[in-house]
Amino acid sequence: MIAFILAGLVLGGIYAISAASIVVTYVSAGVLNFAFGAIAFFIARLYYYLVAQAGWPVWASAILAIAITGPLLGVALYFALFRFLTHAQAITKVVATIGLSVAIPAATELIFGNRAILTSPGLAPQPVRVFHVGGVAVTLDQLIAYCCVAAVLAIGTYVLRRTHVGLMVRARVDSKAMTSLSGISPARIAVGVWAAGTFLAGLAGVLAAPVLNVSSVSNYTVITASAFAAVVAAKLRSLPLAVGIGLIMGVAGSLLQWSLPSVSSQVTGDIIAAIPFAMVVIFLLYYTWRKTVTEENPGGTLDRAIDVRTITSWAQARPSAGPDAEGRLRGLAARALRLATQNPFVVITAILPLVLSAYWVGPVAEGVAIAIIFLSFTLLTGEGGMISLCQITFAGIGGLATAQVNSTYHLPVLLGVAVGGLLAGAGGLIVGTLTARMGNLYAALATLTFGLLFSSIVFQFNVFLQYGSGVTVARPSFASSNVTLTYVTLALFVLVSLFIAAIRRSTSGLALSAIRASETGARSAGISVVRMKIVIWTLAATIAGIGGGMYVIYTGAALPQSFDTIIGLTWFAVVITNGRRSNNAALAAGLFYVLIPQLFATYLPTAWGPLPTLLFGAGAVLLARNPDGIITMNGRQLAALAQRLTGNGMPPWKGRTHGGGPASAVATELEDAR
Repeated sequence: MIAFILAGLVLGGIYAISAASIVVTYVSAGVLNFAFGAIAFFIARLYYYLVAQAGWPVWASAILAIAITGPLLGVALYFALFRFLTHAQAITKVVATIGLSVAIPAATELIFGNRAILTSPGLAPQPVRVFHVGGVAVTLDQLIAYCCVAAVLAIGTYVLRRTHVGLMVRARVDSKAMTSLSGISPARIAVGVWAAGTFLAGLAGVLAAPVLNVSSVSNYTVITASAFAAVVAAKLRSLPLAVGIGLIMGVAGSLLQWSLPSVSSQVTGDIIAAIPFAMVVIFLLYYTWRKTVTEENPGGTLDRAIDVRTITSWAQARPSAGPDAEGRLRGLAARALRLATQNPFVVITAILPLVLSAYWVGPVAEGVAIAIIFLSFTLLTGEGGMISLCQITFAGIGGLATAQVNSTYHLPVLLGVAVGGLLAGAGGLIVGTLTARMGNLYAALATLTFGLLFSSIVFQFNVFLQYGSGVTVARPSFASSNVTLTYVTLALFVLVSLFIAAIRRSTSGLALSAIRASETGARSAGISVVRMKIVIWTLAATIAGIGGGMYVIYTGAALPQSFDTIIGLTWFAVVITNGRRSNNAALAAGLFYVLIPQLFATYLPTAWGPLPTLLFGAGAVLLARNPDGIITMNGRQLAALAQRLTGNGMPPWKGRTHGGGPASAVATELEDAR
């Protein structure tokens, strides 16, 4: 038992360091760093290259990777990205850091390659010495980990509580505005905080390397999600509580491993893997019940007063009257031109199967199926203003259910798509009920936890895996060719798009606009905010499930690994980058996500394979500069061109800034979302 406790303290120490870094950067800079695991992976991979491939001494490699590269990376990220996120919306902050979590591993693979790595060195020289204390074996790597955890806690506590630097950091945490009035630069403090945060990320990454291995970023993403359990327990703010919970989780996991049957048992492994996720759920439910997880703005009252955004009457958000009756009746040609400019990717997609070779028609069908899943982001995040990092999980529920209905029960595959959509909708109802009262950051953490839990446990059941081959899915008899399947999937995409457009133009759409602008103002207008959120959650999950069913129809087999939560982060980054409120942008995102990697794989060297993922992540990072998305921005220009060509002029709200207040901003959003 002592051996298991000592081993658990190592993992718990890694959790503690990770949680400490995430909490400090959040309370100091207001950004919850979802890219922590990716940063830790990059520095650990650099350390592995220096030690195992370049032959550097351990001490020199540690200094360059952890003490030099880590802080420099933090400073570079601050000036390139994080300084622009200070006053950004929560969703922009989440998307930008998720973009980093997507881009950094791809850049790491481009730099260091993707060679197979069996074992990864820690900070102890090779071969690692083993000590025996009271009959218990303790490695030098474990002792170094204990010392690092103790040093981080001791030095961190001393600096924060006993030094002038710590006083400035604590002042910025309490109120950035008051810190500025005191003559202290909050930006300079933020640079130091990010440098310290990436230093801790590098330290945690290298300490975890012997346990996790550096062959894949997915292990680091999961351990970061585990650290988030401690962060949630600390309500994103309490550093001592985050560190303590991190240590307890590591020890609890080891003690369960010691007390339960052999770790080779599937049930035992699932229980141990579920510990961090269970803690996230427990603390979130408790804090939700206590109504203490809605405030997400660190700082004092003055900071919140500076950042506050109010809404006028939600009923005033109805757009001004469009063109007059004469302009609306100018003829079919003008109407067709406007539709084509507002939905260019629908037109392009309809033409592609007629002009492309058979080799490229298949990826087009796949891209349209994924675009249906992306429409769930359009409804949930674009219209509802809520963040979900588990839409790929709902797509997986729909896809796996479709396969079971078709293959196991021998029923029509389209019936399986309907059943999968209903099951995914039921899952969305549950998740929506649990997260509707949470703030966006807590909801992002909860949905990430939900997705990882399904990916690592539920989707691993052999009834879905079938020993790695998945469950086969038959295509409908009338859509056996890729061309026909493309048009069937595109027709379904258009129907779902029309459904979302109907919601957008309805009274419910106006209510959602009011909720996005101010939940307090929406409640004062008599809107049931929680009920609206739950309904949108259910509908969005249903759409994702339907898209997942169409996706497995194209692939011919339902593979659980296709619906991994880590892939879902890339999906989220791609669709939000293109435009979160545009149906047209969802279709463009689906096509880009499939066709761009296919183009790289076909015409460029294999070593360039990670480049598309890097571009997707970089696009999400650039969202900090253009929150509306690429397609939405270009769509405005096309809509203006169509208005000039048809002679109708521009709507009164086009071309204006949001200086007219929230109502004019909502009107602009409604027009951009067409």
